[in-house]
Amino acid sequence: MSTYATLIDELETAVASGEIGRRANVMQRVTDLFVSNSGRLSDAQIAVFDDVMIRLLKETNDKARAKFGQLVAGLETAPPGIVRQLALDDSIEIAGPVLTRFDQIGADILVESATTKSQEHLLAISKRREIPESVTDVLVERGNQQVAVSTTENPGASFSEFGYATLVGRAETDGELAVCVWKRPGLPRQHLLTLFAAASETVQRELAAVDPNKSEEIKTLIARARNELQSHSREASPQYSTARAHVESLRDSGALSESRILTFARAKQFDETSIALSMMCDLPEPAVERAMTHSQFDQLLVLARSIGFSFQTVKAILSMRTEAADGSDVDLKQVSESFSKLGPETAKKTLQYYRLRARTILD
Repeated sequence: MSTYATLIDELETAVASGEIGRRANVMQRVTDLFVSNSGRLSDAQIAVFDDVMIRLLKETNDKARAKFGQLVAGLETAPPGIVRQLALDDSIEIAGPVLTRFDQIGADILVESATTKSQEHLLAISKRREIPESVTDVLVERGNQQVAVSTTENPGASFSEFGYATLVGRAETDGELAVCVWKRPGLPRQHLLTLFAAASETVQRELAAVDPNKSEEIKTLIARARNELQSHSREASPQYSTARAHVESLRDSGALSESRILTFARAKQFDETSIALSMMCDLPEPAVERAMTHSQFDQLLVLARSIGFSFQTVKAILSMRTEAADGSDVDLKQVSESFSKLGPETAKKTLQYYRLRARTILD
């Protein structure tokens, strides 16, 4: 340990003297020693380097720290203290290389940087080879449009339900982001449906404004296109096939009931819930899926009320789309009041209209 002890002594002298050139010389020697011996150092020796490097960085200028950050970013291992200090530096020139290229950096540090630092820091993180869900949650919620697009386009980024829901919500008013989300492999089907429904409504309004006389025809054409996409999405989903077989077995055995749907909804089983609701309402699945994912809840209330469901079940189905975003977009008190005001007979007549309309679209 004599080499390390000597370096510490030299550091004390360099810092006390205030000689920038002397500090730079010590830093270079420390760096060279670490790089040449990093694979053979004990934990105690790494801790010594960590202490030396941190103290040196505090006493050097931005240019030297940026150069050192570039070096650390290319290492397979580096002392944890110095990695944290570099990653959380306010200067993107210093933090950027470590945030983007150093693979061993902890998710906690990435989250802290993404939560507290600049949009440039978030953009650097969005370009990492792999990004865990806890980090992408922050990137897509706090990041600007460039950060959101970069994160979505990164094949190594993982997304939670919250992350997907946030992306889809932002994409409804951002065409570029919508395309990126749409192309994202592995996007859960319910989020794909929600995104498509929102985009379709935008297109529908634009086309109807051009020629109001064709608005009804346009609505039917868009609905048919939407049904075709939903059908393709179901056919391509192995999870859907399994879910349908399960729900059909429940129906055939007489065990399909409101309590089953409540269980599915609470477990966030989108396919099972939509298939079961479709069977109980005698309504095509595309219509039921749209009612479950639509930004307005009126259609879902009609379905539930017409077959005698309780508000508890309605709330569970709504939570499937709102829980990831903490439910702030739904006023449950308002929904409950609307549900109570909706008469069962009115709901049944409306459901009959939905059935006729669905057959028209499918014909």
